[in-house]
Amino acid sequence: MSGHSKWATIKHKKGAADKARGKLFAKLIRQVEVAAREGGGDPDTNPTLRTMFQKAREASVPLDTIDRAIKRGTGELEGVRYEQISYEGYAPCGVAVIVEVLTDNRNRTGSEIRAAFSKNGGSMAEPGAVSWQFERKGVLLVPKAPAGRPPVGEDDLMLVVAEAGAEDISDAGEDTWQVTTPPGELNAVRAALDEAGIPTESTELAMLASTTVALDNEGDAKRVLRLIDLLEDHDDVQNVYSNFDIPDAVLELVDQ
Repeated sequence: MSGHSKWATIKHKKGAADKARGKLFAKLIRQVEVAAREGGGDPDTNPTLRTMFQKAREASVPLDTIDRAIKRGTGELEGVRYEQISYEGYAPCGVAVIVEVLTDNRNRTGSEIRAAFSKNGGSMAEPGAVSWQFERKGVLLVPKAPAGRPPVGEDDLMLVVAEAGAEDISDAGEDTWQVTTPPGELNAVRAALDEAGIPTESTELAMLASTTVALDNEGDAKRVLRLIDLLEDHDDVQNVYSNFDIPDAVLELVDQ
């Protein structure tokens, strides 16, 4: 499991999103709206909308709020039109970074993202400069010991997800498995888990790094994570992907 994924999992489990619940809701609602605009408002025929709908529900976004976002996307309700943009760059130590945004003001957002990189030891790059190091995948986090249910072992999990199209299972920490799928098989794997009575903590499409940069000391790790956290905190930023790999011992020091 990549260092970025480990860091994201740690923050997820610490409830870091709770301190910015309103901001998290706003980002998820924006994703739902754009998915509906681009593929229609029916989750049964729009896989991207179905995935965004599930993410929003997993974050406890109210159903009526999601419904209004879908209607804004389909034009049934008036709303702001957002543009999808990806920025590429480098964090300190040559770590590759992809930043996905939804914005109603390309110039403002681009300027702010560039400033975040330059003020924190990084630099922006041309499109394609780092994206070749990443692949789009479906990613599901599955608890090893879900509350009120039997423990989920790796072999049992593999039996369920392999037939549905999963590519790999990896250890995401002491109490979580990460299941990786081709993008088109994400919903089928999620459905197979639901049918088997195995709960998921999150389901999403993500960019996974094919190569990594090792950060073996606390100072370098903190510099990189400072930039990553700053980018993720930006209102227009939906996702940040990077290829750093921090050993567990160093990650524990950073997390203290």
